[in-house]
Amino acid sequence: MVLQYRGELIRQILRRCHRAVAATKTSAGLTSFHGVWPPSEKKDFEQDMRIVPDFISEAEEKQLHEEIEPYMSRLRYEFDHWDDAIHGFRETERKKWYPKNRELLERVREVAFNGAIMPYVHILDLAADGVIKPHVDSVRYCGNTISGISLLSDSVMRLVRIDPQKYQQNGSSDNAEDTAYRQQPAALLENNFYADLLLPRRSLYIMSHTARYNFTHEILANEHSKFLGNPVPKTRRISIICRNEP
Repeated sequence: MVLQYRGELIRQILRRCHRAVAATKTSAGLTSFHGVWPPSEKKDFEQDMRIVPDFISEAEEKQLHEEIEPYMSRLRYEFDHWDDAIHGFRETERKKWYPKNRELLERVREVAFNGAIMPYVHILDLAADGVIKPHVDSVRYCGNTISGISLLSDSVMRLVRIDPQKYQQNGSSDNAEDTAYRQQPAALLENNFYADLLLPRRSLYIMSHTARYNFTHEILANEHSKFLGNPVPKTRRISIICRNEP
């Protein structure tokens, strides 16, 4: 009984340490703002869209990759997604993980979520020439926070401001667009404001609240993958994505 108590106490201390370390790592230098941002919106965005560099170590990246690669390598990359949001990808969901990797996902929960995450973790494998088009994940299928670990490659994520009222973000509509897993409003750059975010390999992004609902997000194709004017070559990229309940 004493050993069990001590074990739980140690786990609690480690969780507090992980949160403290993540809090000290900021998105400073990893976000490039474009257009004229209203000050209040920029402040909300900086709170709701965070990047934690070096969230996992090289060894932890290796152990995650080794667990999922045997299954992912048997899948074919698809270039004709049913909702046309992704090209050059393969994906799956996973509920059971090796203990060490379950500990990594628990770290994601502790840092990114105020509560539980959905039991199935989304694994999205994007080929070097793959692209994720601008979209907003439907509120019918996930809650106010989406968080992902980036494996194998750096990439650039772009978030473009939209009017969420035009796309039934309250989830109450019966329109086909509203029931789709991903909505794809036009991500217009002219006379608008948006942000480019550098997602380093082994980083964690946390997209919540205003960033989650009021912006499309996309992973730029290689020909457009630049940050602060510098090319960011994207090779094969795997995202380990956690969400909370709607």
